[in-house]
Amino acid sequence: MRLNHLDLTVPNVTQCREFFETYFGFRCVVSTTLGNRDVVVLTNEEGFALTLNHLDHTKPVQYPAGFHIGFMQDSRDGVDEINQRLLADGFDVDPPQELHGAWTFYFHAPGGFDVEVLHQSMRGADGKGQGSVVTGGQALL
Repeated sequence: MRLNHLDLTVPNVTQCREFFETYFGFRCVVSTTLGNRDVVVLTNEEGFALTLNHLDHTKPVQYPAGFHIGFMQDSRDGVDEINQRLLADGFDVDPPQELHGAWTFYFHAPGGFDVEVLHQSMRGADGKGQGSVVTGGQALL
């Protein structure tokens, strides 16, 4: 089983769209405005769909503490490269570090949520990274 899509409510759909396209290789396949409701659908090379919306401008967008989106990279160098691009573009990011079995860093994205960029050094028998769920800074493998 694989995850099909994630739908995020964000305060600024255009800004978040540009962020995901620039740093994580998403491309927009749908962009629409219905009245004052903005919706875009982005996809990546694995076929994962990320929907960004702002359907109710009367309510502020708030994420719960600890909410974040993780982006697995193929190598430590990939993590380092994204970290350096974000730094060069003015994002407040700490250097990557070894944490919960991964080479990783977290930062606050323009949409009001946190993002983790990581390379999981552990590999399964199929050569693919073993998934992990991070809760409260601890990995559950």
